[in-house]
Amino acid sequence: MDRLGSFSNDPSDKPPCRGCSSYLMEPYIKCAECGPPPFFLCLQCFTRGFEYKKHQSDHTYEIMTSDFPVLDPSWTAQEEMALLEAVMDCGFGNWQDVANQMCTKTKEECEKHYMKHFINNPLFASTLLNLKQAEEAKTADTAIPFHSTDDPPRPTFDSLLSRDMAGYMPARADFIEEFDNYAEWDLRDIDFVEDDSDILHALKMAVVDIYHSRLKERQRRKKIIRDHGLINLRKFQLMERRYPKEVQDLYETMRRFARIVGPVEHDKFIESHALEFELRREIKRLQEYRTAGITNFCSARTYDHLKKTREEERLKRTMLSEVLQYIQDSSACQQWLRRQADIDSGLSPSIPMASNSGRRSAPPLNLTGLPGTEKLNEKEKELCQMVRLVPGAYLEYKSALLNECNKQGGLRLAQARALIKIDVNKTRKIYDFLIREGYITKG
Repeated sequence: MDRLGSFSNDPSDKPPCRGCSSYLMEPYIKCAECGPPPFFLCLQCFTRGFEYKKHQSDHTYEIMTSDFPVLDPSWTAQEEMALLEAVMDCGFGNWQDVANQMCTKTKEECEKHYMKHFINNPLFASTLLNLKQAEEAKTADTAIPFHSTDDPPRPTFDSLLSRDMAGYMPARADFIEEFDNYAEWDLRDIDFVEDDSDILHALKMAVVDIYHSRLKERQRRKKIIRDHGLINLRKFQLMERRYPKEVQDLYETMRRFARIVGPVEHDKFIESHALEFELRREIKRLQEYRTAGITNFCSARTYDHLKKTREEERLKRTMLSEVLQYIQDSSACQQWLRRQADIDSGLSPSIPMASNSGRRSAPPLNLTGLPGTEKLNEKEKELCQMVRLVPGAYLEYKSALLNECNKQGGLRLAQARALIKIDVNKTRKIYDFLIREGYITKG
């Protein structure tokens, strides 16, 4: 049975013979009973009756050859494939180069046959049109769509919108700075010359192959960003916040797998888990109603109202117990009253409230013998003892805050916390002390 071989004219493109491992030359034999993968034999191994594992010499077989006409009686299938490969290599219209590559047909024969059977043939013309339309439909959404009469968004470089869009330029469907932005630098000094040795030529080709793989990775990442709508990150984050906290945590965990499953499947997965969370919460609420003996939704509304009232009353009792604790302790009561007076007058409270956690506060720091103590006044020494801060560190923090205040003409607490990377409560006490003593002013 004659069949068209699905390989090119290059022997290295054909699979090897399973018997002698040599490259197959047409015609060759394919076992009709073995496979996949297909079991191929050259004519010499076939005539010897070669057998291997499950393959037996009495199996039915197919003769693989392309030496038969397809579109024109004077053109074999092998010549048809050679013509298509030559046009692909040399380009359409370069018929002399195509004929030179084929070696079996003239320039006029190649042009006439190609135009007749592959260009003006209605069957092939409709097929090419469908392929072109499919390709256009596939690449239609490569950029952010906009109407032709509209001016596409062009945010100013390094603006807030530009940073949110990661430097994306919608009009070009590209980024200002690409992933692996300096991949081309490896090719800038490469030049292919005829004097190159085989090893040097192979090394240069390896560098080009590496560059191609880096380009593929760049395109893959851009496709993930485009498919998942990650260009405008702020909009994407706002969409995430519509989910409950538990679903947001799941979204954050599963984000790394989104590139594998695709945007639609990933969204379906998150939506299904969000629905599952809502169902579980409703089931838990109904179970609570049943435990309380509630059998209808009217009673459930009354139960929810009473439950909310009880929570508010419990919170009030907790606050009252804290106030009573300060009333029973005279020193704590005085501190609490002073703190409330500072808050009412708009000042930052300087006296810490007593803690009801049951833990004893740490004793003041002993500054005896510590370097830098002699540079502090009495109030600064008292501050370092209370916040348990060594004098050298305090002087360094004080200098940083003074310099920043002189530059800015004032200093806010948030700026102080950004400069001093220590406990926020200690930063607050240092900031309030420097404000109170007149070293710095509020911004």
